[in-house]
Amino acid sequence: MKITQLRNATILISTGGYRILVDPMLAPKGSIPALKYATRSRRRNPLVDLPADAEALLSTVTHALITHCQKGHFDHLDRAGSKWLRERQIPVFCMPEDADFLRKKGLVVQPLESGRQAFLSGEVTPVPCTHGTGLVGSFMAHGHGYFLTFPREPSLYLAGDTILTAQIRDFITWEQPDICLLPAGGARFDLGGEIIMGAEDILAVSGITKGVIIANHLEALDHCPVTREQLTTLRDKQGLGERLRVPDDGETVVLQAAPPD
Repeated sequence: MKITQLRNATILISTGGYRILVDPMLAPKGSIPALKYATRSRRRNPLVDLPADAEALLSTVTHALITHCQKGHFDHLDRAGSKWLRERQIPVFCMPEDADFLRKKGLVVQPLESGRQAFLSGEVTPVPCTHGTGLVGSFMAHGHGYFLTFPREPSLYLAGDTILTAQIRDFITWEQPDICLLPAGGARFDLGGEIIMGAEDILAVSGITKGVIIANHLEALDHCPVTREQLTTLRDKQGLGERLRVPDDGETVVLQAAPPD
């Protein structure tokens, strides 16, 4: 399995003959308003452009997978991403609550169900997200992460935008995914607490999984303070080595299935 980090939560999963684009935010740098206003240095989003080879990578896409997209969550499906999917009529997998919203954008929608089910050549299990709590959480589209399994490939838990909840801890502990792809930017608005995981949550997950952790949702939005440098410093300090990957935009992580016992 190959996982290419494009930008923020936008990744490309390559498995078998499939190329699955997750949460496409494809807008140019600085074309979307800021998410934090109580700051002396307000910045428009995204903070960085897509990698130079993004067009070539996107040309291989066969399917798309959306974790959440309503209530202004442009960082998981922006106008540019919707247009790109619509023009190419890419099949888009999502949860039922997002299906009509995406159909109205002219997308080819294939709703998933709750529970484990067939998905391309393998299986998928949706896992509910908690995208913040309290007042801020009440305004968020919480969405779902996905646990993906394919023959002769490592299992992948794609968490989506979520804080580290007891439900997610239990899921990781029970399923022991070979790969946990987690949002690590510690995003928060001007008011309220974190709405996704941060560095300490990544460390906590490293204590309950035997697999590899890939951190993303980094250095692309103005409300995500955690940096790649902070995570690599944490990795080195804790001796996590290759168990914690922090890919740059445009970087591909290649992982093999564990040999059978």
